[in-house]
Amino acid sequence: MNIKLRLIIMNFLQFFVWGSWMMTLGHYGFVEKQWNGAQFGLVFSTMGFASLIMPTLFGILADKWKANYMYAILQILFAATMCVLPFIDSPITFFWVLFVAMSFYMPTIGLNNSIGFSILKNEGKDPTTYFPPIRVWGTIGFIVAMWVTNIFTKDWGLGQSIKVSFIISAVMAMVLSLFSFFFLPAVKNEVQKTNQKQTLVQKLGLEAFVLFKQKKMFLFFLFSLLLGGSLQLTNAYGDSFLQDATVFPIGELINNFSTIILSVSQISETLFILAIPFFMKRFGIKNVMLISMLAWVLRFALFGLAGNSGLGFMFIISSCIIYGLAFDFFNISGALFVEQNTDSKIQSSAQGVFMLMTNGVGAVSGNIIAGFVIAKWFETKQVINGVEVLVKDWPGIWMLFAGYSLLVALLFAIFFKYKHEKTHI
Repeated sequence: MNIKLRLIIMNFLQFFVWGSWMMTLGHYGFVEKQWNGAQFGLVFSTMGFASLIMPTLFGILADKWKANYMYAILQILFAATMCVLPFIDSPITFFWVLFVAMSFYMPTIGLNNSIGFSILKNEGKDPTTYFPPIRVWGTIGFIVAMWVTNIFTKDWGLGQSIKVSFIISAVMAMVLSLFSFFFLPAVKNEVQKTNQKQTLVQKLGLEAFVLFKQKKMFLFFLFSLLLGGSLQLTNAYGDSFLQDATVFPIGELINNFSTIILSVSQISETLFILAIPFFMKRFGIKNVMLISMLAWVLRFALFGLAGNSGLGFMFIISSCIIYGLAFDFFNISGALFVEQNTDSKIQSSAQGVFMLMTNGVGAVSGNIIAGFVIAKWFETKQVINGVEVLVKDWPGIWMLFAGYSLLVALLFAIFFKYKHEKTHI
């Protein structure tokens, strides 16, 4: 089995494990468990809270040990924890168990990137050119997982409880762990012997944080944090929006096939990932990230314009297509930028810092602030068919998110200075 095929399998399984449960978590919490918005917001924030420390911590450990072994152990621990979730009813207990699971899983996203970059460079291949066509299989894995979960859980499929998605994820995480142990080449940094005394920062493996001293990297991580506040908002609220019976009637196309409709976003990703090498070499990281930020504006604005009509359905599909560009041009290009601007000895921990700023500080603050703002200004109690329900002002919510993304894009265009040497390809 050649190296490229091994990396393809790793990426496919990495995101299959995530996609099998994340997009249906909202429906599981709101419908099957009847949790309220505050309880669900707490549960969904586990990914962000876990990303505050764990990716950086395990990135540091991976830089000092064998990255693929660390990656495999984390997948085993994640699988074991996910098996507990179907037996929990309390949202508070669910939060803590899912938080533990995410503490094991979130570091593997950065490790997936750093392992791939290291293996490709050891093979004499440029990650900017060779990694995106491999990473696209991660998105395919996410799509396949969403469809598999739909087959298991929808009435037109096997009709199982959504809790089966946690077991599917656990099984595939175990498969990925075994694959990493036995089929990936060992990824270990060469330790150079020197008589020079190590500083405390070097002993603790915190060299990656020194990157903040560089103005270019400081601004990059700052805007990663700001844009990170937008990254999980459609994952948190997208399926709830499409399944909101006050907007899209129960039993009709959008409400009944909401998760499959949202999978168009991941299908779009497969196309835009392949375009990254061209855009990175031709336009550079600043323009690529600026394109991503403007795409987020469109992603949210199109949802804001969508309603229960043919035109509204087209807006939803267009938003899902735009999502591929918005997500990939930020996440994949950002990871490549970190790889290009950091020493190989701190590669895993540097990717961990990137995860910390985006899926950690950015996502947590974004979800908390968004939840507070929605509850205060975009949510009202109404009586529908004799039952008091919370009704959300979805157009206002989505346009608020679009306005925030536009502000971040304008600030980024003004303050982030990066000279790009154009490459003809």
